[in-house]
Amino acid sequence: MPAEPRGLVLESWAEEDGPLSEKRLLRILEQEGFEVGVYAYREGTTFPEHEHAQDKCDAILEGFFRVRAGEAVFEMRPGDRLYIPAGTRHSAEVVGRHTVLALDGTKW
Repeated sequence: MPAEPRGLVLESWAEEDGPLSEKRLLRILEQEGFEVGVYAYREGTTFPEHEHAQDKCDAILEGFFRVRAGEAVFEMRPGDRLYIPAGTRHSAEVVGRHTVLALDGTKW
C-alpha cells in the first residue's frame, strides 16, 4: 500500500476494548475531544473529493466504507476509526450492499 498522506491514522477496535458498541465508540471519540454525530449511509452513497476546515474522525459501527486520500486507500470495517487532519483532500464511498452506520467526529 502506498504511504499514507501526512497525518492520517487508521485505528482498529482492540479486543481488550470489549465488544464493539455505539456507546463505547462514542465515549472514545468524546474523550479525544470530538463532537460526534451519528449517520447512516445507504448502498451506493459516495462523497466526492473534498476537505474539512476541522480535524475529523470517521468511525464505523456497521458496514464497510472506503476512504481515499491521495494514493492511499483505507478499507474500513466495523470498529475502525480514521483520523483525518484538517485540510486533507479525501473522498469516500459505501462498499457493498449493507448500510453503513458511522460516527462522524469533528474537533471545532
